[in-house]
Amino acid sequence: MTDTAVASDLAAWLRSRTDTELVTTLTLRPDLTVPPPSTIGVLAGRAEQRASILRAADTLDTLTLTILEMLAIEGAHEMPVTRAQLDAIIAKRATGKAVDRALTSLRDRALVWGTTSLRMVPAARDAVPWRVGRILDATEQLTAEQITAALAELDDSERSLLETLARSSPTGRTRDAAPDTPPDRPVQKLLRAGLLIWLDEQTVELPHQVGQTLRGEPVSDPTSLTPPKPATSKLTAADVNAAAAGEALELIRHCGAVVQALSDTPAPALKAGGLGVREIKRIAKVTGLDDTRVGLLVELLAAASLISSGTPDPLPPNDSGEDYWAPTSAVDAWTNGTTAAKWHTLASAWLDLQRAPWLIGMRDPNDKPVAALSDEVRSPAAPRDRRTILEYLADLGTGVAAGEIDISRGLAWRRPRSAARFSPRPVSRMLAEATALSIVARGALSTPGKALLHGGDAEAEMRDALPTPIDYVLVQADLTLVAPGPLEPELSDRIDLVADVESAGAATMYRITDDSLRRALDVGMSASELHSLFEVHSRTPVPQGLTYLIDDVARRHGRLRAGVASSFVRCEDPALLAEVLKSPASEQLALRGLAPTVAISQAPLAEVLAVLSAAGFAPAGEDASGAIVDLRTHGARVPARRHRPTYRNQAVPTEEQLGRLVTELRAGERAASAGGKTVRSDGTRATGSATMALLQTAVKVRRSVSIGYVDAQGVASQRVVDPVSVGGGQLDAFDPATGVVRRFTLHRITSVALVE
Repeated sequence: MTDTAVASDLAAWLRSRTDTELVTTLTLRPDLTVPPPSTIGVLAGRAEQRASILRAADTLDTLTLTILEMLAIEGAHEMPVTRAQLDAIIAKRATGKAVDRALTSLRDRALVWGTTSLRMVPAARDAVPWRVGRILDATEQLTAEQITAALAELDDSERSLLETLARSSPTGRTRDAAPDTPPDRPVQKLLRAGLLIWLDEQTVELPHQVGQTLRGEPVSDPTSLTPPKPATSKLTAADVNAAAAGEALELIRHCGAVVQALSDTPAPALKAGGLGVREIKRIAKVTGLDDTRVGLLVELLAAASLISSGTPDPLPPNDSGEDYWAPTSAVDAWTNGTTAAKWHTLASAWLDLQRAPWLIGMRDPNDKPVAALSDEVRSPAAPRDRRTILEYLADLGTGVAAGEIDISRGLAWRRPRSAARFSPRPVSRMLAEATALSIVARGALSTPGKALLHGGDAEAEMRDALPTPIDYVLVQADLTLVAPGPLEPELSDRIDLVADVESAGAATMYRITDDSLRRALDVGMSASELHSLFEVHSRTPVPQGLTYLIDDVARRHGRLRAGVASSFVRCEDPALLAEVLKSPASEQLALRGLAPTVAISQAPLAEVLAVLSAAGFAPAGEDASGAIVDLRTHGARVPARRHRPTYRNQAVPTEEQLGRLVTELRAGERAASAGGKTVRSDGTRATGSATMALLQTAVKVRRSVSIGYVDAQGVASQRVVDPVSVGGGQLDAFDPATGVVRRFTLHRITSVALVE
């Protein structure tokens, strides 16, 4: 039977489907809707195209693809195959309900049609990712241990032959497969060891399990028609969410550190646009993180538009005129947001990120390390793969954890056409990223992660999972203080100002030093405010040493005052100012004394303060009224812009849009089957007049017409309508398909025929 005849059979079957069933088919195969087909016959022709079929088969599991294989063996692409024939081949390998579900999945995708007699689209056999007929092989399967032992006994030439087949097609042609080949040839040795399968005198095949072993994949039975059962462990949702909350706090703290590092010193962008290994190592050293973590964080921050490449303001010293990676203006709003909102921004950016951060640091084909934020990290399939892995965990149930090997094996059964993308290595790397993002915790999907995956209120779920912020700290005698949990935002800001983080985690330890107290005084806090801060918020007695330290630093702080002359320095103690004027700092700043208590400089105020502080003095900045001002820099910023092209997934039409398309298809079918004399418009005045005359006649005698119409988007369609009026270059006609009167532009009507 020819392809044309098969298409005709498929078209007839599609016409018999209900509107709901057609919408289901178009939902599963959205590529069939672009451009919108004019008739079901056109839809059927597209549905049998090989490229479209392969796309539709990507989401089919092993059982469903095996049914395609069985139908291909029985010749269902040429003649009907009964359901009894199919059941006879499957025997006891799968239950009847499982086969029914698989056949429904194939019918929904228009790859198979019929119920008691089954037919398949000819190109559907190409969707089977293994040799058609493998299901009937009676060869004995080797265990993983047997394969490993057999591979260990091979010499280099024999193993190289197998690895070549494992990396490419498992089927190979060779003359050494002939029975009269000397037994010492590598192919013959491998055949005897069971590491190759003999197909004919010139063809051998690498067994599926041997290929899995050579590629480092989990060994599974390729002929099993039931999904493998993973080894799982059950955790409570509270335990999973608590671990996820801890990871979220670490993630946000580390992202803040990276933002601060890039704010202080923007990183030069590579010519190709990425971030070099040297800069990654510099950021890692400044933040105390490892290179791998920094690579993931900069990818997340870029995906969330919190950092970008461009010309920073202010420009770095010794600017070379190149682009730099620096925080964007959006980072300030993110920094001031709640913990849950910060997490949601990063997690949602990762879920849809069309990049694979785990590739950073690996070697490219030129043996160079893959740079962060470079094009080599781009992976358009990454969002789909992440969701597939997370959906597998979601299907296991709440709080159920599974290992990466079991997940890889399960996904290889669910998506055999994409099994290579779900080998243990990429699965483990993507799970590690999901764990760092708090979407997965302790091997199970967290409640916030599940809400993010399924479109729920993930931010609210994370807010519930996070520990309640506390409003106290524990000050210790060695001038350290401990925050036994996340602090309230206002208190956290104040503690960050007066103390330096020594270690972070579930509890954060800070250390109070001269410099940290001076930092607080520099922004306008007084000694009494510092005393009050610790007295009010410390659950432990304030050590006497801390009280003395605050008083000592405050007494020395601000005795020397600097303002703008460009800058001025004033001091009520003439001896101290004289000491300043005699110091090396005075020469560096070109200080000139105007009075015993006043000196001026042409250097900017920030530079005066920095140089005097470095010289051992403790200056404070003041405004025109003499009040201390906060002169801290907020770091470099670049405009928030896209630093790379956006790679968008194919737009999926909505159910409402597909419903309208099906209605148009039905109308096109009625128009195509309508008889009567046809007037076709070729743009001339004569055919235009004939079209107008025929439409006016249809209005008078109240006859339906079939019109060919090209809309404003250039999409041609055929429909049957009842003309109501013609004039002003417009045709108003009742459309039975939609039940409303529609307006058609006359010059877009390509043909008109009275319906018999």
